[in-house]
Amino acid sequence: MEFDIFFSISQTPDTSGFKPSEGEMFANFFDQVVLADELGFGVGWVAQAHLSTEVQKSNKSPVVPHYPGEVGLCTDFFQVAREMFSRTKRMDVGSAVMSILASGGPIAQAERVGSFLALHGMDPEEERKLHIGFSAGRFEFMARPYGIVPRDAVEEAAWPALRGQIFSEASEIFLRLLNGEVVSSESVPATTLKRENFRTDEDWEEVQRVAVRQHGLETPPESIEIGNRYVFEDIKTIPQDWRRDLLNLVIGSHDPNLQEKVNRFRPVQVFNLSITPPHVIEDTHERMSRGYHKDGGDWSRRMMPRTVMVFVNDEEGLTREQQDEAAMEEARSALSTYWSALEGTIEPGKIDRATDNAVIGSVQSVSEQISQRFDPEDRLMCWFDFFNHDSERVMRDMTAFMTKVAPGVNGG
Repeated sequence: MEFDIFFSISQTPDTSGFKPSEGEMFANFFDQVVLADELGFGVGWVAQAHLSTEVQKSNKSPVVPHYPGEVGLCTDFFQVAREMFSRTKRMDVGSAVMSILASGGPIAQAERVGSFLALHGMDPEEERKLHIGFSAGRFEFMARPYGIVPRDAVEEAAWPALRGQIFSEASEIFLRLLNGEVVSSESVPATTLKRENFRTDEDWEEVQRVAVRQHGLETPPESIEIGNRYVFEDIKTIPQDWRRDLLNLVIGSHDPNLQEKVNRFRPVQVFNLSITPPHVIEDTHERMSRGYHKDGGDWSRRMMPRTVMVFVNDEEGLTREQQDEAAMEEARSALSTYWSALEGTIEPGKIDRATDNAVIGSVQSVSEQISQRFDPEDRLMCWFDFFNHDSERVMRDMTAFMTKVAPGVNGG
């Protein structure tokens, strides 16, 4: 089993109420990055955010109205990645995940990827990869300043489904530019909304009603032409001659159709959250074993990194039972803080389900949980700094995991 690490750099009060300064956050982050490289984690994945979560609470419809502080300080992944590569020797670096709807959209993001790798790959001996996890972005407010908003009443009514189609269009543009193609909006299919794009009949029927009113139709349309969101003539990004062997792409979407679509352009792997149901995970592996782009070789389970929150307790002076109890208390405290911040309420049921998806306890207990719960061919993206700003403790947990838990899982 392979082990990656996830860094959230989330500047929000932890379970004790402590919130570090931005400078302290970055200093702790880079200390952890250096240690992760020394310990042998495979990829250092960094959460990317855009714009202030705190300020958006004053908007008309804030998406996380109760979240204190900032959900993440990495707003320019490429600058952070450059610093990470400069401080490490073995570890790959990845974005988890970068919105291609924000920060200028798919064209600007494709240009940044090529520019970064043109410099990163100048040394012919360089083998460390840049893993670009990309998505529409979890929080919608981060893309709205870049024009990703409904443009009329039909788009307003269709927005939850339409936003997914905009991401699909953006993904095609992004990937084809990374391939080095010349692309124009005329070569990218326009969006057409149909019943299949909506979760319920009622959602689709509401959009049909709005379309009838807006366009003066006599009967509800069977499909609605939206057109292209991105309109442009022939373009090609520069630099053009960069090492594409150093790039690995991972999509942050469990839309089966989109997973298959993006793999028509180039190899694109899939992100998986710790809360994803087991049947979705297995369905994805089955589908990707057929649909993964041939240039990426055969699909394997390691190509879908699985996020897992790690609450390990290896503190001195405690028995295994006491470590298990302390770790469970730490987990429940962090998760209750999280749900309170995210939704403003603490629901015991959600906390219980979240602890079921984490690994919690002494090194022995965590080793057993991982061995029982995951396939030996899985790749885990371990999250240690979840609502925890005690960097020394986070680094002790990282060390305990890689020196005691990982060998136990892999039979060492």
